[in-house]
Amino acid sequence: MANPPIDGSTVDTGAVSWVLTSTALVFLMTAGLGLFYGGLVREINIINTIMMSIVSMGVVTLTWVVLGFSFAFGNSGPWIGDFNYFLLNGLDKHLWDETGLPALCFASFQMTFAIIASAIISGGIVERIRFSAYVVMIALWSLLIYAPLCHWVWGGGWIGAMGALDFAGGTVVHISSGVSGIVAGVILGPRRHINKDDGPANVPFVILGGSLLWFGWLGFNGGSALAVNEGIAARAVCTTLVAGAASMITWIVLERCVKGKASSVGATVGAVAGLVVITPGAGFVTPGWSILFGILGAPWCYASVSLINRFERVDDTLDAFGLHGMGGIAGAILTGVFAETDGLVDSGSFALLGKNVAGALAGLAFSAAGTAVIVLAMKTVANIRVPEEGEFSGIDGHTHGETFHSPSKRYLPDVSADTSGSDSSA
Repeated sequence: MANPPIDGSTVDTGAVSWVLTSTALVFLMTAGLGLFYGGLVREINIINTIMMSIVSMGVVTLTWVVLGFSFAFGNSGPWIGDFNYFLLNGLDKHLWDETGLPALCFASFQMTFAIIASAIISGGIVERIRFSAYVVMIALWSLLIYAPLCHWVWGGGWIGAMGALDFAGGTVVHISSGVSGIVAGVILGPRRHINKDDGPANVPFVILGGSLLWFGWLGFNGGSALAVNEGIAARAVCTTLVAGAASMITWIVLERCVKGKASSVGATVGAVAGLVVITPGAGFVTPGWSILFGILGAPWCYASVSLINRFERVDDTLDAFGLHGMGGIAGAILTGVFAETDGLVDSGSFALLGKNVAGALAGLAFSAAGTAVIVLAMKTVANIRVPEEGEFSGIDGHTHGETFHSPSKRYLPDVSADTSGSDSSA
């Protein structure tokens, strides 16, 4: 790929401003995910759960700079990149192909996707995996699973060449992380304390985290246009807002019909489901069709979560697969149906639908198999699960030496001694 030196006349300043802003928005999403996940677990594991998202911001940033970007966007062929961009070599003060973006702008934007994809995995394994094991796992996963799959779809690999459409990561981010989370969770085994009827420990954290996710998702999808002068970024932002809203309302209605109450957690989870489903099609469908992404995606994810939770041996703790994996699959299918020009509705052809399904299934199979190899290999050489006493007493204190609520402190002086002394002298 030709990456010419930056010439002021060739830089698209509007695109640079938007993609750099989107980079910040997507980076913020990982913190939002930490709050969203943290509010859903037991109170004694909130800090550990949030930390699993936060640490990915450190670990995956480094793996991406060292080799991840090169594996994802190097030029070696249909399967994986090369070592040409080791330590982002050759990118500084150069343009990325013909985008009008500085190459480091593009690399940084893509890095935030690798970060949040790795963090999503934690939703399938929280409350039982050792923190050190999780750090090693996401480092390996970001290099050996995420980067090659990213190459297949966006880096010149075979799925993109086949003609499958994935605008912002339905397969690359959501299917890969969702299925990886549930595979790792099955290998680890379910939580020892498991009670699937337990409610969330901190509902405001869930709402705040979900809101930050929705806010950041505007950059996640909108920034994936990599330009601002063709209307695709504006379309992606609009469809993201619409699909999230439609899914939220549909989820609330479903909860009302099934459980008799519409919860704030359900509303937040429903919005996230819609955001996942619209991701692969955000720039390819019109706002009108994006309503259907939300209306159809919500019951699909709702049913998936409910079905998975019926299996005692499958502990998809925070519904990583039910929301992200199954939502990504739904998005790939709906994009094949409703995409402008080439979708089934516009063209009358099943060609794009077939390519999207094939790409999604390939991403699912590769992520599942690769994650199984990584986790099983780690399990053979080390104990990757929290000790039983730590799992029952709480990972926050056991692993981090911290608790969500500070110990009670005495802020007023103890006046009892003075009082008794005064009485006796009297």
